Amino acid sequence: MLKLASALALLLVGTAPLFADEMPMNAKDIKWGPAPAVIPAGAEMAVVAGDPSKDGAYVLRLKTPAGYKIAAHNHPTTEYATVLSGNFHIGMGDKLDEAKGVELTAGGFGVAPAGMNHFAWTTSETIIQVHGEGPFKITYVNPADDPSKK
Repeated sequence: MLKLASALALLLVGTAPLFADEMPMNAKDIKWGPAPAVIPAGAEMAVVAGDPSKDGAYVLRLKTPAGYKIAAHNHPTTEYATVLSGNFHIGMGDKLDEAKGVELTAGGFGVAPAGMNHFAWTTSETIIQVHGEGPFKITYVNPADDPSKK
């Protein structure tokens, strides 16, 4: 667990150029970059406020292609997600099961309480905004699903 937290901290430090420089900002001014390795490849991420690697509030955006999947995982703090565009599906449980998810569209909102196993996938290019209390950590239910270990 300590290894995962350390790896995530290093990965998030590497996203420093993605941090917002000015507030307020319009969507066109957001600086996108590759998501950290603990998130499946193919997504882009932008930190809008705060620093997810440190204690305190953070806001980030995740842009995913259609067909993107995040295996069952949990976080030590509550995660809040708002769909800005696209079709984001979220479900609770120990394994990604598309029959058990709920589709959220633009304006939709979901909460994954601390420690609750959940999974997600998209059916179109999607942008979600995630906020919570850092430091951000992700633990996959099945360690083999952790993309940073592949």
